[in-house]
Amino acid sequence: MEEINVRTTYLAKSGEVERKWYVVDATDVPLGRLSSSVATILRGKNKPTYTPNVDTGDFVIIINADKVALTGKKASRKVYYHHTLHPGGLKERTAGDYRENDPEKLLALSIGGMLPKGTLGRQQLKKLHVYRGADHKHAAQNPEVLDINKLV
Repeated sequence: MEEINVRTTYLAKSGEVERKWYVVDATDVPLGRLSSSVATILRGKNKPTYTPNVDTGDFVIIINADKVALTGKKASRKVYYHHTLHPGGLKERTAGDYRENDPEKLLALSIGGMLPKGTLGRQQLKKLHVYRGADHKHAAQNPEVLDINKLV
């Protein structure tokens, strides 16, 4: 009797995942294109070992977050809402206001919205490091420079 060759699907284990570090320059890159590319890397969907229920993604460092591009009239018309959980506590800020005062938060909101909701998405978002200027404190990890324009 012949043996049957059964193919099995590879499922990654959290301890077996090898993680890389990438540096992305956000200068003049549209917010949506940057966010979707970075979210793909954080989830690990660019790897052949991608498993939906395991964090297989890499670390991403974004520099020059204050120079990210907002196309069209998004700087004045795109509004982010949050509620303070007190009566009348609905707050709103525009994307342009975030870009001027807190660009790290703008990128975290945009990328976090593209990650899964729940504990896995929060774990993946912790691998994102956003900096306003060109300097970052992760030189010891020897990050690779990643060109977003070639990914999109």
